[in-house]
Amino acid sequence: MARRANWKGFLRLSLVTCPVALYPATSESEKISFNQLNRQTGYRIKYLKVDAETGDEVPNEDIVKGYELDKGQYIEVSKEELEEIALESTRAIEIDQFVDRADIDPRSLIRPYYLRPDGKVGNDAFAVIRETIREMDKVAIGRVVLTNREHIIALESMDKGLVGTLLRYPYEVRSEQEYFEDIQDVKLTKDMLDLAGHIVNQKAGRFEPEKFEDHYETALIDLINQKRAGKPITPKEKPAATNVVDLMEALRRSVGKETAPAKAAKPSNKPRKATSGQKEMLMPIAGKKPKEAAKKPATRPQRKSA
Repeated sequence: MARRANWKGFLRLSLVTCPVALYPATSESEKISFNQLNRQTGYRIKYLKVDAETGDEVPNEDIVKGYELDKGQYIEVSKEELEEIALESTRAIEIDQFVDRADIDPRSLIRPYYLRPDGKVGNDAFAVIRETIREMDKVAIGRVVLTNREHIIALESMDKGLVGTLLRYPYEVRSEQEYFEDIQDVKLTKDMLDLAGHIVNQKAGRFEPEKFEDHYETALIDLINQKRAGKPITPKEKPAATNVVDLMEALRRSVGKETAPAKAAKPSNKPRKATSGQKEMLMPIAGKKPKEAAKKPATRPQRKSA
């Protein structure tokens, strides 16, 4: 496969074992990102690792980890010492139990990964584990070590593979009471709830994430394209705020808004959102192919002010 695995090891269900590889299921690389520049020269800002006392740059081989006991007092921990306490889950995902999906607190979810067999050996064992999870309609809970930390991982079947979602430990989830306990109790009338329920029914549907557009990302692309084309940047007018004080009136207006027929959409000259990546919408540099546009220029960059 072209993608590089984040982790390789074994998936175990009791005595059933197979080699597997873990791949990120999501990516942030297609989003627009910025570098920090020196306003005076136009060159990139470089970050150095320096000694906080002497100000001297420190090479990587001289940098060690340290736990701060007190202000300015540290306990140094070497790479070798950390390797000594490495857990078995650095090399294997041991399935400890099977649970219902509803048992997992949504606040515990961190990020998803794809899990697939690593090579041809062990495909049968992988299929047994995958189909057992699918047939039982359960989530398999195990442990895995990524970036030197042990995580809980929840495994679910997907197509011919598995999706593994990293979970937070209970001590990482803040208590809701800290934020909710001082919220005032409010008595709502049946009319209010009926109107609100009517709005919900009008908006009810099946979640289709492909229908949602990242408006800020699209605005960034438009901004960059305008600056590359040398067009002036003019601020857009902000919509006027509606001031509805009465809650019942706001609900009634909302119901009227949802039941009103939708206006015909105006044709747009903007390019459609690229399915394989937002950055494909950026204007190519004149005289170059689109893929070459992102290459670093050999000469000092020419800056344009907004």
